[in-house]
Amino acid sequence: MIVRLPEGLSSMPKKERLSSGVSHLDRLLGGLFIGDNVVWHDDSGNLASAFCMNFLESSLLLEKPVIYVSFDRSPKNLLDKLGTIAESSNLTILDGFTCGKGASSPIFMRFYEEPDPERICSVIRMEKPRDMEYVMDALYGLHESMEGDVRLIFESLTGMQKIWGGEEAVVKFYSHSCPRLYELDTIAYWILEKLAHSQRLRAQINQIAQVAIELSIKRGTTTLTILKAEQRGTEDIHESHRYWTKDLNITFEGDKHGAPRLNLGLRVRELRNKRGYSQGELAKLVGVTPSTISQVEANIIYPSLPALLKIAEVLSVDITSLFQQVAELEKRIIFPAAEAVTVGFRDLPKGSLEGYLLTPPDFGAKMEAYLIEIMPNKDLPAHFFFHKGEEMGYLLSGRLRMSLNKATFTVRSGDVIYLTSEMPTEWKNPGPKTARLLWIKCK
Repeated sequence: MIVRLPEGLSSMPKKERLSSGVSHLDRLLGGLFIGDNVVWHDDSGNLASAFCMNFLESSLLLEKPVIYVSFDRSPKNLLDKLGTIAESSNLTILDGFTCGKGASSPIFMRFYEEPDPERICSVIRMEKPRDMEYVMDALYGLHESMEGDVRLIFESLTGMQKIWGGEEAVVKFYSHSCPRLYELDTIAYWILEKLAHSQRLRAQINQIAQVAIELSIKRGTTTLTILKAEQRGTEDIHESHRYWTKDLNITFEGDKHGAPRLNLGLRVRELRNKRGYSQGELAKLVGVTPSTISQVEANIIYPSLPALLKIAEVLSVDITSLFQQVAELEKRIIFPAAEAVTVGFRDLPKGSLEGYLLTPPDFGAKMEAYLIEIMPNKDLPAHFFFHKGEEMGYLLSGRLRMSLNKATFTVRSGDVIYLTSEMPTEWKNPGPKTARLLWIKCK
């Protein structure tokens, strides 16, 4: 049998295929390849973040070194944004903000004067971020100290342009760096705010990049369009794909409305997040590597039957729930207390609270009910969930203090709390008894 390669691909070098951390994007692109420079043209300035966080989490779970170049966020702000994802010695943040837009202000320099002994990732301050040659030396000097295929995230080209004073400097930096990073066998994400740059600059950048993706929002609908994907032969170029984001979960239209293709990875991810497990925590409980869970959720591999059974057991669901919603559950109206399952809160101090999902994780209702118990004299530096929808709580017993929009509220037994899009920045149980809270979260 003779197999003919598509025209123009006969001499194409064989590249290792990797996951972006978003399974549907992997299917559209055919995966990422070592050497890829991926440019994200972001319509609103915040759409690319979820894709970058998934790429970062996936890379760190595979124990790949990652350099995160930041010109727009202070290290403290960035670490707060990354949350538990930043808890890796393989992550290095190259800080171009503190001495750049932050103008070496004492309020930002204090981050380095009062280091956190519990911080796992590395943060390196660039002393002269306004000097493009200095930034190049800092970046490639750091890269030389790392082994293997390094991953990079540049947040963002727009921030670099503002500090360097114009598009020509950005084009010069990118034109020099993109081919060099390709030769160094890296994968790099570059983010730019589409409306902040001229069509000429965007065209120049796209010409050099291996992959270019546009993220747009119109009338509340977000779409992804692949503008360029070198050496893929993909049929999805210039076709818009609708998608939705919830926390770090990214769901495309085909996934949301039931594409015929089995999406085991998306289902595992949804159920894992309901239980509050990280990929690493689920891997440990199942007895596989974090890389295995990452690849299962990206639909790169399918687990063995024993692993599949163990995943279902750990997630407290019937194995059929990994493939579809269970119709019988949706018909039920009573759920015994024994069916409640514990949930984790990765971003909150251990031992400060306990949580229980009161309905089975595979119950496809439009709202979720939790029992949350906050231990005596404990402070929670954030809300229980990262959620932008409506939430309601009823304090069953005890007393709580809640900080919201720079105001502090006292919540007593019998009080009802109603939240729309805002989230509390702190909870505190000031009393000697455990505070018990019934919490309802709408999907």
